[in-house]
Amino acid sequence: MKRNFRSLIEGNRVCMFDGAMGTMIYQKGVFINRSYDELCLKEPELIKSIHRDYVKAGAEIVETNTFGATRPHLKDYGLESQTFAINKRAAEIAREAVGEEIYVAGAVGPLGIRIEPYGPTSFDEAKDFFKEAIEGLVAGGADLIIVETFSDLLEIRQAIRAVREACDLPVVAQMTIQQNVKTSYGGDPVEIAKALDKWGADVIGLNCSVGPAILLEAMEAMCKVTSKPLSAQPNAGMPREVEGRKMYMATPEYMAEYTRRFIQAAGVRFVGGCCGTTPEHIRIMADAVRAISPRHVMIVLPTQERKEALKVPTLPTAERSKLAAKLVKGEFVTSVEIVPPQGCDPAKMLLSAQKIKDAKVDAINVPDGPRAQSRMGALATSLLIEQKIGIESVVHYTCRDRNLLGMQSDLLGAAAMGLRNLLLVTGDPPKMGPYPQATAVFDIDSIGLTNMVNNLNSGLDIGNNPIGKPTAFFIGVGVNPCAIEIEYELKRFAYKVEAGAQFAITQPVFDVGQLYKFLKRIEQFHIPVIAGLWPLASYRNAEFLGNEVPGVVMPKEVLARIKKAETPEAQRAEGVALAREMFEQIKGAVQGIQVSAPLGKVELALAVFMP
Repeated sequence: MKRNFRSLIEGNRVCMFDGAMGTMIYQKGVFINRSYDELCLKEPELIKSIHRDYVKAGAEIVETNTFGATRPHLKDYGLESQTFAINKRAAEIAREAVGEEIYVAGAVGPLGIRIEPYGPTSFDEAKDFFKEAIEGLVAGGADLIIVETFSDLLEIRQAIRAVREACDLPVVAQMTIQQNVKTSYGGDPVEIAKALDKWGADVIGLNCSVGPAILLEAMEAMCKVTSKPLSAQPNAGMPREVEGRKMYMATPEYMAEYTRRFIQAAGVRFVGGCCGTTPEHIRIMADAVRAISPRHVMIVLPTQERKEALKVPTLPTAERSKLAAKLVKGEFVTSVEIVPPQGCDPAKMLLSAQKIKDAKVDAINVPDGPRAQSRMGALATSLLIEQKIGIESVVHYTCRDRNLLGMQSDLLGAAAMGLRNLLLVTGDPPKMGPYPQATAVFDIDSIGLTNMVNNLNSGLDIGNNPIGKPTAFFIGVGVNPCAIEIEYELKRFAYKVEAGAQFAITQPVFDVGQLYKFLKRIEQFHIPVIAGLWPLASYRNAEFLGNEVPGVVMPKEVLARIKKAETPEAQRAEGVALAREMFEQIKGAVQGIQVSAPLGKVELALAVFMP
């Protein structure tokens, strides 16, 4: 496979680096009085095992064991004449360990000597020291060069110069800061970002020295002054003395939480770990990355196991459900949304479902605790509808109430019971509902959930382990054509499609013009869109939707038209008329309509379909 790291740089997903090499070498019993870089020549299998452990944990980019493999460092061990050989062998070892699907980053650290104007080594001499090591990494097959843990901007500039002279590989440039959020030379994050951007680094970032909290503060400043992708590889906190040893105390879960913050608050695209981080840290951090960043499935399994997993056939989309078959054929579909019962008696809800089936509607949408209300679970409700009424359901499934393991368990059970159509949504926070003291989980959002379901449909669980027979879900996602931050909504929709979305259902639409504009901007994705309609039951219902339901935009003209009707009956009739008019206007632009049943009044929803 021809690897092209620039394609990752130009993309939009988050990628995982590995963790500490030195920490793992020390844990394996190698004392610090040895040259860790020389191990590439003396104990290559030890280094390979560390690379493999990180890849198994979820790393997509591994760094060579060459942080100190420059002539000035190696001179301390009498190894300076082997600079090129050590770097070349290190890159070869990494490639041998990880195969062809993983990127190998040639790692280059600071020289450990003073350069001008603070020391006797000139800029050109420093550049040549770096170039010698980089040429070895290139000869060994590195896909990119990472120059990292620099405190002196003038020194990292020479490292970047050396990369440009030695090869045309992309360069990731990372400085290191102290607890005052500055380098030991006084450089602040803004200065760092501007300088590295100016000097041509392809990815700009920080690593080492401090834990993730201080690094996040710096990354938030850096993201405002550069358009280059950002990288962050913090230590596992600050080291503490424990029985004479320096120990890094940050847990994998703590590092994973900050991984989410790096991505969401500072737009960091490349994440990994430095001193004190282990494969266990990277595994949990990688789970956090997969949860919130779309990606093609990266399968990291023993060769034979992987081959067996990929042999399992998946069900063609058109065969997954009747709804899927119609949408794949380009046929128009209809659905009605009804909420689950508040208690455990489904009789009234099933009567409504029977009316919907009798009206020859294609499917019933079942929301999952809408507005954080306590109702019968959407999975159980949908199963009752399908088994007792015989009409397909579209199960809304949220990230609010379950952790990753719970969601996977639910979905595997749903697949076993024959539920096929899913609408994956993040979910309304509990504070919106009648039980604001309830806690929310939100391990992932709807993008991460789409990734998870797409994995299950490929026969793999959240850890990329084979599950045998794949699930056969038809994956739907929500989208809001009238979002206030429309560019953000479009970006998230693109992520969902990349993650595996196969159709979309919009929030209730009351502005036809806005819907058309939105459809024009997403036509490039080529997935069917089902438009949501809501026949307003009253002026009060319209006010409530416009002010208290997230994502719904209620135009003043619609409010005025409903308010003009003088009686409750007239307002209901006007609400249905409005929905019918929108149906007629948009049915040629979308591939389906979902009509909500306001206040549980299925008759109002069905009236929208009647001529």
